[in-house]
Amino acid sequence: MKLEAKRDIEKRGTAYLLEKLFDREVELLYTNEGKPYLKNKSCHISITHSHDKLAIVVNEKHPVGVDIELIRDKVLKIKHKFLSESELNACGNDVQKLITYWACKEAMYKYYSKKEVDFIEHLLVHPINEIGKGITIGEIKIGNFVKKLNLHYEKTGEYMLVYTLDEIE
Repeated sequence: MKLEAKRDIEKRGTAYLLEKLFDREVELLYTNEGKPYLKNKSCHISITHSHDKLAIVVNEKHPVGVDIELIRDKVLKIKHKFLSESELNACGNDVQKLITYWACKEAMYKYYSKKEVDFIEHLLVHPINEIGKGITIGEIKIGNFVKKLNLHYEKTGEYMLVYTLDEIE
């Protein structure tokens, strides 16, 4: 499938889900950094696509982040590009764990919503002990910006879904 056809399907799927969520058509816009927001709505939103999957997270109070990833071996080739030494040691070559860490970092990146993020230096995922479904803690540390987040993760079919809805005080 051509990229423009894929993007069109994603756009229509997103519009459909947003209409279902809000019981009416809403206008989706994007900031200069690429963060989605809804015109005339004060809520926070995050959107993710992977192959034929789409997920949207909305929160009235806090910024949010969501990511869905197909669980596949390809992550073994790039793990050193997004994991710290301690995270690499925690994952080893466990593909499902690697994908979970990757999706956690993507969800945190979407929460933060600014471009200058080093996934190894700025985004930390606490050890994931439960496989398939659970909650872990993520930390974003960029200059004076420091946030701890609950990261909810769940394996759904051949995909890993991760989202954050709340901050840890």
